[in-house]
Amino acid sequence: MPTLRSRTRLDPAPEILIFDVDGVLVDVRESFWRSALETVRFLTGKRVTWAELYKWKSKPGNNDDWSMVSSWATALGRPTTYEQARDAFQRFYWDCDGRPGNVRRERMLVTPKQVERWARRFELNLFTGRTRREFTYTFERWASARHFRTVVTMDDVARKKPYPDGLLKILGGRNPETALYVGDNVDDGLAAQAAEVRFMAILPAGAYGYRQRAAQFRKLGALALLPRATAINAWLK
Repeated sequence: MPTLRSRTRLDPAPEILIFDVDGVLVDVRESFWRSALETVRFLTGKRVTWAELYKWKSKPGNNDDWSMVSSWATALGRPTTYEQARDAFQRFYWDCDGRPGNVRRERMLVTPKQVERWARRFELNLFTGRTRREFTYTFERWASARHFRTVVTMDDVARKKPYPDGLLKILGGRNPETALYVGDNVDDGLAAQAAEVRFMAILPAGAYGYRQRAAQFRKLGALALLPRATAINAWLK
């Protein structure tokens, strides 16, 4: 499988760049992921670990943290519906009862200047598993958000990832070979595969379960494993 070191140029070069948000443009380890961990602890009373969280996140269908929490808590003996997981999760992610929410811990991974450079050459779009509210809270204060032509959240499609609906909506009937999708989750890869859109995966070398996740991405046809979103630049020259 090609890696960043090979510096292979994409052929044909993409005209459309589509980015996932969490783990690609925004560091969510201390927001969404910590909230998921704290929610499972709250629901089950068990001291679940970060290592367990990474294992659950690598399973298909768990791009949506509420789905993951529901399945995880249920597996630990505390039957939890999707709605119960969602409501409990909100207590930790958003400000609640005077307690600052974990959403305040998010930080951007890509600079405004980099986004501007991409925007000069490509059409930029976002396909995220966030709700519209979650997306707006983080991006309304980020000036670079104006460079993204279309933003598809989980509220904008009938079927969320791993279904390809968001990618197909962005393409609007255009040739999928003109696009490149950059994500960090197996559901991103599954969505890209179903939409026949080229895909690159964000997977830092020191990431937990690197070998297993790398194998998953290989099976899904990922063109490269990248340490960060800006590493696509080596492929776009």
